[in-house]
Amino acid sequence: MENNKEINALVKLLDDPDLEVYEHVEKRLLEYGTQVVDFLENEWEHSLDSLLQERIENIVHKIQFNSVKEDLNLWYHSGAFDLLKGALVINRYQYPDLDEQKLIIQIEEIKREIWLDLQYEMSSIEKIKLINHVFYNVYGFSGNTKNHHDPQNSYISQVIESKKGNQISLAIIYSTLAQKLDIPVYGVNLPQHFILGYIDESRKEEHEFGVLFYINAFNKGAIFGKHDVDQFLRQLNLDPLPGFYAPCSNVEIIRRIIRNLISAYENLGSTEKVVELKQLQEILNGDNL
Repeated sequence: MENNKEINALVKLLDDPDLEVYEHVEKRLLEYGTQVVDFLENEWEHSLDSLLQERIENIVHKIQFNSVKEDLNLWYHSGAFDLLKGALVINRYQYPDLDEQKLIIQIEEIKREIWLDLQYEMSSIEKIKLINHVFYNVYGFSGNTKNHHDPQNSYISQVIESKKGNQISLAIIYSTLAQKLDIPVYGVNLPQHFILGYIDESRKEEHEFGVLFYINAFNKGAIFGKHDVDQFLRQLNLDPLPGFYAPCSNVEIIRRIIRNLISAYENLGSTEKVVELKQLQEILNGDNL
């Protein structure tokens, strides 16, 4: 309760014309972190002072951005095992109030729909065709070909809502569904494209890098082989490096989301967002907060 008194007193000082007072107040509120957001938003709603509202918006954004940085740092240093969790941390950058549990439940519903028709004796191709049927035909997901560079394509919550996304966001949802069903589908970091690989861990010696075949999540789950990847790389005049064929780490996938967002916001001229996203990028490069 003592904290509440100080927070209320600090919030009342936010419209102080003395910049030094304001900077001190801002510093103390930032130290409190997310627990002051409700106080600040309540004050914003009851104020008609545009300067006060602007100051509150700036502080709330800084608090929420610090929270994203801390969570991304924790995800990275904890081993980055959960790809969806990493994507949701990035999602929170733009949508800090998102009900993540609701989104996870929506993914679980799609998974359950696939599971109902999944049979143990199915071949790997049959399993992928089943995922494709439910994901693209029943739920209506598709690649956003009309507005491909829109930053919304990189935010999982928006992709789940609109059913449209870019290569990487659709691949994250697709591989999350597959892995929840013990179907070994993982991201492959191809230049200028992001695809998925169906891993055959029991027969690694017989298949290059243990990949049975590849899946294009952007193109309704189209299945293709290594020779198609070879041809794609030839068209780009790139050497066929092993990393272009093998599954990549979750950290690489989240790095690529951030790169896509930086590119999208650069095109829109949103320099502040570019600066912040580069800070998130640094965390995944191993730089501490």
